[in-house]
Amino acid sequence: MGVKGALLGGGNSKRSDKARSKMMKVWILRASTTILLWTCVVQLTAIGETWGPRVLKGWPSCFTPSIPPFPVNSNGESTEVGGASVVAEKFVFPPKRIYKNNGYLMVSCNGGLNQMRGAICDMVAIARYLNVTLIVPELDKTSFWADPSEFQDIFDVDHFINSLRDEVRILKVLPPRLKRRVELGMFHSMPPVSWSDISYYHNQILPLFHKYKVMHLNRTDARLANNGLPVEIQKLRCRVNYAALRFTSQIEELGRRVIKILRANGPFLVLHLRYEMDMLAFSGCTQGCSTEEAQELTRMRYAYPWWKEKVIDSDAKRRDGLCPLTPEETTLVLRALDIDQSMQIYIAAGEIYGGSRRMAALATAFPNVVRKEVLLEADDLRYFQNHSSQMAALDYMVSLESDIFVPTYDGNMAKVVEGHRRYLGYRKTILLDRKLIVELVDQYTNGTLGWDEFSSSIKAAHVSRMGSPSRRLVIPDRPKEEDYFYSNPYECLPQSIHQLTSI
Repeated sequence: MGVKGALLGGGNSKRSDKARSKMMKVWILRASTTILLWTCVVQLTAIGETWGPRVLKGWPSCFTPSIPPFPVNSNGESTEVGGASVVAEKFVFPPKRIYKNNGYLMVSCNGGLNQMRGAICDMVAIARYLNVTLIVPELDKTSFWADPSEFQDIFDVDHFINSLRDEVRILKVLPPRLKRRVELGMFHSMPPVSWSDISYYHNQILPLFHKYKVMHLNRTDARLANNGLPVEIQKLRCRVNYAALRFTSQIEELGRRVIKILRANGPFLVLHLRYEMDMLAFSGCTQGCSTEEAQELTRMRYAYPWWKEKVIDSDAKRRDGLCPLTPEETTLVLRALDIDQSMQIYIAAGEIYGGSRRMAALATAFPNVVRKEVLLEADDLRYFQNHSSQMAALDYMVSLESDIFVPTYDGNMAKVVEGHRRYLGYRKTILLDRKLIVELVDQYTNGTLGWDEFSSSIKAAHVSRMGSPSRRLVIPDRPKEEDYFYSNPYECLPQSIHQLTSI
């Protein structure tokens, strides 16, 4: 019995070994199949940008038009813009682009909100072209406004990262190992050369990535050329500007509320009245100011060493059209253009220098002058106080949705809003010819020009300055004098380039 049992036990052991061997083969087959399937998925994702179905793409590539950002709700809920309900589909973000990473790009932006906005768009395009990983840009906190806001305080950072992931990898912070290297000073920091074409970044900047792995670019405004770039680069700049840079939900919610209030009372004009103390001190423009005010502005100019121009002839600068229009001059222009006196005039600006005294003429001619501080409760704006860029973001939203947009100075906000309104369908934007205007205003005020002639001259001068399709002015070897890309990004606009007229 003992021998028989042993023999039977040995047979069971052999059968058990065979069973385990069979199960092992099945497990290996299943694992191999799983790995193969995942490999296929990864490969399909990588080439999905080329032929993948639209539903997998979600966001358009830089070769296709982007959608306006403000009506969008990532939760798929209905939203309101201008009092109208808009149903937005839930976003399906595009698959990640797979590429060999050449390094990590850190960026420090300088200037106000819209100056930094253009820089962010440029840096995304540069990161994409150089195949590097972009770290979420650092915003300026040392400018005149001393705004402590971080990127995520103004823009929806997750949307920014995910909506562009088919173009470039963006991280909120450096990986720990590289962060330690940066803390030890093992990186290279520099300002790029202004208005450079993309070959500069390929020939001069890319080798530095190979050498240092981490690059820090500072003073990033106007570092990419306006013209002469590949169309795909231009379209990517637009995609970042008009789709990826979406404001935070708090800013968008409050902006939509302001727009709804204005729409409930009829059409409205947004006047970007760039007549704040910092602008006047920087430019040296003192038209209409008292002697004491002019002295105060001069002292302020000398207090900021990075404002290089100190001795300024205000009258000469004004005659050359280099000063922002005063509230009084602006009032005459709006009247001459036959703007309805009952129309709401929304002031998109900070505190006007001279206060109610300087605003008296405008308030008399247009009784419905309003500001966000009047339309909203104090509690609504408490979160935004002392955060100039967040306040500017509110004005930006309202400016986009206005029936008419009128900037009195061609600063960064005026230019970027102009371009965005072109992108949204050439919405009416009156681009004032300041040099001609001050000449006509002086003739009218000294009595050498009657009102009818003044009005007809103003109208005639601005018939072709309403934001209609046009080509950017290109001046070889003088990029500072060219038209700014973001004021007229015609490569991204529906109008055919061949149909555009010269400026």
